[in-house]
Amino acid sequence: MSEKIVIVGNGIAAITAIKSIRQIDTVSEIHLFGDERFYPYNRVALSKGLINKLEEDKILLQKKDWYKENNVNLNIDTKVVSINTDRREVELSKGTKVSYTKLLLANGAKNRVPPVKGINKKGVLTLKTLQDARKIIDEIKDMETIVNIGGGIQGLETAWTLSKLGKKVIIAEISERLMPKELDKKASKILERAIKNHNIKVMLNTEVNEVLGENKVKGFKTKDGIVIECDGVVYSIGIKPNIDILEGTGIETNYGVIVNEKMETNVKDVYAAGDVAEYDNNIYGLWNIAIGQGKVAGYNMVGKEAIYEHIVPVTRLSAFNLSLFSMGDVNEADASEILVEDNSEKNSYKKILIKDNKVIGAVVIGNIKSSPVLKKAIENETDLSGIDYKNMSIDEFVDTLKSKKRKLIMK
Repeated sequence: MSEKIVIVGNGIAAITAIKSIRQIDTVSEIHLFGDERFYPYNRVALSKGLINKLEEDKILLQKKDWYKENNVNLNIDTKVVSINTDRREVELSKGTKVSYTKLLLANGAKNRVPPVKGINKKGVLTLKTLQDARKIIDEIKDMETIVNIGGGIQGLETAWTLSKLGKKVIIAEISERLMPKELDKKASKILERAIKNHNIKVMLNTEVNEVLGENKVKGFKTKDGIVIECDGVVYSIGIKPNIDILEGTGIETNYGVIVNEKMETNVKDVYAAGDVAEYDNNIYGLWNIAIGQGKVAGYNMVGKEAIYEHIVPVTRLSAFNLSLFSMGDVNEADASEILVEDNSEKNSYKKILIKDNKVIGAVVIGNIKSSPVLKKAIENETDLSGIDYKNMSIDEFVDTLKSKKRKLIMK
């Protein structure tokens, strides 16, 4: 039977789902709704693109002709405002209603707003959409000092770009070190030093609790009473899934939309994928996981059974003249063996965590050419039996993994 598939949201999870659907089914209707006025684009490019003009056509996920070629009814600047799961229809911001036989929620997340007094003042910005990026480019022209609330990947990349634009940048991070989930203490210290070497101030253990100024930003005040002048604020403290439109639908939510291993919700024929989806009590907000979930959802929506297998989180950072890679479990307590090469004075650091003869995590700073090999070893749970990794350098270990992979392919 031909389906009428409605997809809410137009990020990478949605586009990946469409690709999966069209591999199996070229006939069913697909209606894609996005509330921005742009064709689906690569959000990962936004922080790096602040230094350029961020032309829409250069960051598109697919060429504009792709939607027509794949028989996709693309509706931009069209927000889904409510869903009626009994009638199987969505209501649009333009007042019309569209029916569906299958529904995919891929409407992502918004940036969490810090619980800070004065956070709505003029000069306070955040980066989640292309429109946000253009607003930042426009408003920072007259700013000299900008505080960046949050020391995660996006916050750090944004701080780096603002610094390259000639702004005095302050990073205010509530944790005791940078990227504590992705890095160990040594790696965090290397990153912190590299940031400071670019004249960016790093304030750790710092909770901003007020943005100062009558209407426009004039400074900020910390929980400890420290007052610092600035004329701009950019915040990035995590995401909040877009589940507001699900009120009264019967679709089960917690922090996000709860899904099973097929990306199904508790309501028949309703699926979710990407930043809005909560699987196994987790919302990752990561590109590679959104792709994996979108693929599984797309297949299952058109009858090809697919199971979501946990994708190991990957973090990459290229900023402050530093390259960084982190993947998997980097908690030393979870490893039985740890390989470390520390040349931190030259911004080089490699750490591999092993348990039960398998690589479970890795942190690499400096030359990250080994990262694809380590990524495959973690994902494939490569058996290290027969490898004398305790008595070889990490480069030798990586070369051995490469050789092992080639032998497996030849077999």
